[in-house]
Amino acid sequence: MTAPTDQFILTLSCPNRPGIVARVSTFLFEKGCNILEAQQFDDTESGRFFMRVVFNVATGAATGAEIRAGFAAVAEALALTWGLRDKADKRRVLLLASKFDHCLADLLYRWRIGEIPMEISGIVSNHARETYAHLDFDGIAFHHLPVTKATKLEQETEIWRIFQASGSEVAVLARYMQVLSDGLSAKLSGRCINIHHSFLPGFKGAKPYHQAHARGVKLMGATAHYVTSDLDEGPIIEQDVERISHQDSPEDLVRKGRDIERRVLARALSWHLEDRVLLNGSKTVVFRD
Repeated sequence: MTAPTDQFILTLSCPNRPGIVARVSTFLFEKGCNILEAQQFDDTESGRFFMRVVFNVATGAATGAEIRAGFAAVAEALALTWGLRDKADKRRVLLLASKFDHCLADLLYRWRIGEIPMEISGIVSNHARETYAHLDFDGIAFHHLPVTKATKLEQETEIWRIFQASGSEVAVLARYMQVLSDGLSAKLSGRCINIHHSFLPGFKGAKPYHQAHARGVKLMGATAHYVTSDLDEGPIIEQDVERISHQDSPEDLVRKGRDIERRVLARALSWHLEDRVLLNGSKTVVFRD
C-alpha cells in the first residue's frame, strides 16, 4: 500500500497536441492521486511538449507499479517518452576525476550533508589514490585506472564494466580531464554530465581560461552539459558567469573559475537527479524549482 506521504515524479515529452494535460491529470485523478507540483513547456519551434509532475496517492491504495502499468496505455496513445519513479529513490552516481579535485571534493561534501540526494557508487580516476590523500572517501570504492593513448580502449572498457557492475545510473565527469571515446559517449548518452571550465560555446578545448585572458574578456563562466561524441557540444544543462577585469591574471581566472565550476556542476547534477532536465534534441528543458 502506498502511504500518502510517498511522492512520485512523472516526466514526459511528446509531439504537442491538445488535451495532453487533461489526459494526464484525469488519469492521476482516477487513480486517487493528488498533484503537488506541475510544470510544462510547449516548444513551438520543435513542436514538442514537455511536462514534469510530482504527485502522491491521496485516496485508495494504488502503488507506484500499478500507476506505471496503468499509465502505459496513456503513454502509447499520446506517443510519450516518459519516466515515473519514487521521489525517495536515490540514484547511484559514478564520479570520475583527474588531478584537479575541487569539483570532486565539493560533490562529496554536498552528498554528506544531504544537499544532493544520491548514492555514490564509486570514484574513478586516472590518478592514484594518493592524489586525494586529503579527501575522506568514507568507504567509497576507488578505482585507479591510468590511461595512455595505447590503453584508452582497455581503460574505457573497464569504466563501462564498473558503471554497470556498480548499478550506476549517472556518470559525472568532475573535471575528469580525458575525452571519452565515441563508443563510451554513446553508451552513456543522456546519463553522463560534464563540467567544462568555460562558458560554452566559446573557448572550447584546453586552457579556456588562458584563451579568455588572451581575448581580454570581461565575463568568464563554466558550463555543465551532457556528454556526446562531439567535444564540448552536448546539450547544456546549466551555466554561470562572474565578472572579471584587466587586472586578473590567468591564475586569477583559474581560481575564480573553480568556484563557478563547483556550483554549476552541483546544480546540474541535482536537477538531473530530481528529473528536472528533459532532453530536447541538442538542447534541454530544465524545470527549475
